[in-house]
Amino acid sequence: MIAHMYNFQVVHSRLLFDVLKRLLSSFAPQDVELMLLLLRNVGFSLRKDDPLGLKELISEAQRKASAEGPRFSDQTRVRFMLETMLALKNNDMRKIPGYDPEPVERLRKLQRSLIQNRASGTDVKLRVSLENLLDAQRVGRWWIVGSSWSGAPMINDDKPTVQPVKGQQFSAKVLELARKQRMNTDVRRNIFCIIMTSEDYLDAFEKLLRLGLKGQQERDIIHVLLDCCLQEKSFNGFYAVLAEKFCAHDRHFQVTFQFCLWDKFKELPTLSSSSFANLVQMVTHLLTKNALSLSILKAIEFGELDKPKVKFLRQVLSKLLQQTEEVDLVQMFSRISGIPKLGMLREGLKLFIRHFLLRSAQTERTLLTERAEVAVKAMEARDAKLKL
Repeated sequence: MIAHMYNFQVVHSRLLFDVLKRLLSSFAPQDVELMLLLLRNVGFSLRKDDPLGLKELISEAQRKASAEGPRFSDQTRVRFMLETMLALKNNDMRKIPGYDPEPVERLRKLQRSLIQNRASGTDVKLRVSLENLLDAQRVGRWWIVGSSWSGAPMINDDKPTVQPVKGQQFSAKVLELARKQRMNTDVRRNIFCIIMTSEDYLDAFEKLLRLGLKGQQERDIIHVLLDCCLQEKSFNGFYAVLAEKFCAHDRHFQVTFQFCLWDKFKELPTLSSSSFANLVQMVTHLLTKNALSLSILKAIEFGELDKPKVKFLRQVLSKLLQQTEEVDLVQMFSRISGIPKLGMLREGLKLFIRHFLLRSAQTERTLLTERAEVAVKAMEARDAKLKL
């Protein structure tokens, strides 16, 4: 049903990727069958809508199959799933047995003829995630008009301010702290106070979502979150897991975080030592958890590195290489492999690793040099043929 809802433009590709990732995480024989069923029905549509998302899914499937495939009594279905993914990756319909797009395409044309006068030229797909559906009883159904406003303020998109969450009162001490941190709009003040007074990161996440912010107001969540993190005297992991949660919730939070980090990269020479260290820890955490891709570093000009940028990159990459498991390291660096527009980034990273990291390493084979070789090979993997 979900596959056909996607085929007929009812739900966004995000829901399909969420389901596929959930099946891939458990990777039982029945999960492999369900993945095959979904990929046969919507694989080529997913390739068209989000090729990068499909590429990342295929990389994760290859890793999972290599690690857990041997425990299957019959490995033919796992192998067939990988071959199906390879066919999708290469846009080769002939290699998928029984694949016939004609019936669905005929119904799509009929659908377009029936609704062409209603929503012509607009994207009306429901951008609901699997997490939204599973947590509907607890946090509400925001995709149904009016159902997500219980306990939340009514917001007029024409006005740049919001009121505090109903029943939520902030102490004078917290409000004064917000003023000192230059939270100079009602939106930012509200976000700041919620973050500061929440019980834990899940409580903060749910309260911030219930604000119902849109557009620039919603992007302020990430701006305030990052500012709060950098203002701490020492790194507080609360901000990192909250940032990770938002990045996992919706891709547009990832995009906002990317732009925020690019701004901070420009400010590296002026950051205090504590803010600098906190930024290193935040970036390292988000990269380690795959909440963000190494592509966030493409804004750095590797040919014109100043001392603050060298220091920043050395600390981030050293932590990644030495504190990440090898299999996770391969996944992290392979995410930027084979993407033409990231060619300069790959070359810059390889050059930096060799000249700024390994030169300072001991001559004997250290963990750093071993992991550096793994990272470089992962970036050079290109489009290697999938295999168990």
